[in-house]
Amino acid sequence: MIQSMTGYGRASNTFGDKKILVEIKTLNSKALDLSAHITSAYREREMELRTLVGKAVERGKVDFNLWTEREEQAVETPLNAPLLGAYHKQLKCICEEQGIPMPVDPWTVLLRLPDVMAKAEAQREVSDEEWQAVRQTVEQALAQLLEFRAQEGAALERKFREKTDRIAELLRSVEPYEKLRIEKIRQRITDALQSLADVNYDRNRLEQEMIYYIEKLDVSEEKQRLTNHLRYFTETIESGHGQGKKLGFIAQEMGREINTLGSKSNLAEMQNIVVMMKDELEQIKEQVLNVL
Repeated sequence: MIQSMTGYGRASNTFGDKKILVEIKTLNSKALDLSAHITSAYREREMELRTLVGKAVERGKVDFNLWTEREEQAVETPLNAPLLGAYHKQLKCICEEQGIPMPVDPWTVLLRLPDVMAKAEAQREVSDEEWQAVRQTVEQALAQLLEFRAQEGAALERKFREKTDRIAELLRSVEPYEKLRIEKIRQRITDALQSLADVNYDRNRLEQEMIYYIEKLDVSEEKQRLTNHLRYFTETIESGHGQGKKLGFIAQEMGREINTLGSKSNLAEMQNIVVMMKDELEQIKEQVLNVL
C-alpha cells in the first residue's frame, strides 16, 4: 500500500514533574527537508533525534517540535537572577542614552528575554531514564504519523484507481470512431479529387497514398502503450510505499501517449475524449506529488 507524504503525529509522556510533548507535521517534498525545534534541555541529542525521525519519515517536508511543560503542582522554574539583573541594567542604560522613558511594566519585557526562565533547565543534565522517556514519546508520535500517512495513502490509492479506470474507459470509447474517421478521410479526399474535373489520376496510386496516409494516423500503438502504462501504474501502487517518484514517471509516459493520440485525432468526437483523458491524468499528476 502506498503512503502519503502528508501526515500528523502528536504524543505526550510524563517524567517526574515534567510533561514531554512531541508534534510532527509532514508535507510533500522531493527530498527529506527536516526542520527541528527542540527544547534546550535535549538539544545535545539533536542529531540522534534527527536520525530517528528521518529514518521513519524517509521523504517530505518535516516540522518536528519537542518541548516540555511543568505539571501544575510542580515547583515553578527559578529565575536566572544574574541574567535578569544584567538585562535590567542594559535596559536602563539604553533608555537614558536614547532619552526615552522606561517601560511602565519592565518585568513584562524582561521576562520575555532569552534564558531568563530557562537557564536552570538548560544546565540540568538529562538522565538516561529521562532520555528514554523522550525517545519513547518521539516514537509514539512517529507511529501516529505513519498511521495517518497510511490512511491518506489508502485514500490516494482509491482516487488513483478511479482515475485510471476512467482513462481506460475513455480509451475504449475511442474505438467506434476509428473506422468512422478512416471512412471520412477517404471520402474527403475522393470528393476533393472529383471536384477537379480536368485532372486525371491513377486510382491504384491514389489507393496506395491513402493507405500510407491513414497508417500515419493509426492510433493502435498509442492505445496499446497507454493500456500498458495504466496496468503498470496499478501494479506499482500495489507494490508498496516508496513509489511516489516512479508513479510520477509513469504518469508522464501516460501523458505522452494521450498527447500523441490527440495529435492524430482529426475527428471532433475523438478530440473531446482526449480532452477528458487529459483532465483525469492531470488530477493523477497533482495527487502523485503527495505519494511517498
